[in-house]
Amino acid sequence: MPPFTVLHVCMGNICRSPMAERLLPVAISEAAGVTLAEADALVHSHSAGTGGWHAGEEMHPSAARQVRGRGGEPTGFTARRLRSEHLDAADLVLVATADQQLYVTALRPDAAGRTFVLGEFGRLLRLVTEAGLPAPELTPDGVFARGVGLVAAVERLRGDAASLPGDDLDDPWGRGEKTFTRVAEEIEDTLRPLATGLVATLKE
Repeated sequence: MPPFTVLHVCMGNICRSPMAERLLPVAISEAAGVTLAEADALVHSHSAGTGGWHAGEEMHPSAARQVRGRGGEPTGFTARRLRSEHLDAADLVLVATADQQLYVTALRPDAAGRTFVLGEFGRLLRLVTEAGLPAPELTPDGVFARGVGLVAAVERLRGDAASLPGDDLDDPWGRGEKTFTRVAEEIEDTLRPLATGLVATLKE
């Protein structure tokens, strides 16, 4: 039930998935013309890691700088390990790599149809048209229906095909600011079209 819930997954939950968690509300805010608080009410964005090494820690400082520099708010983030109940409550699961996709589907096989590598989802989302989708409506119920429709459309386009190597998101941990910047840009390359698709009409 509403709000539409997106779960972002990486390894340690201090770099890639926290950036995605906090940048999705920014994308929703920009696409819908609403505040970050209003965006949070429309779409619940959260994250977890496949490993628990960093559980309880703050976001990596470089990741926090990327979030803040792009209009998001890194304050209050705490890393956590992925649990099956996180997957049960998610309408869309976006993972950083194909290995993490395998981890998720092994943990929760029934989540396979709504679990995608981030770049894979973004690549296929660009092929989705308005046909058969609920009309966009800027309410929690409307965004939820729209999101469920988008995920189903992307899943149909994927079929039995595996993700591509280029769909994976590099791990910036232990690397420089340029890598964090590039990874944040790649995250936005998927999240911005997703946000637009949730609140606005796509191409016919």
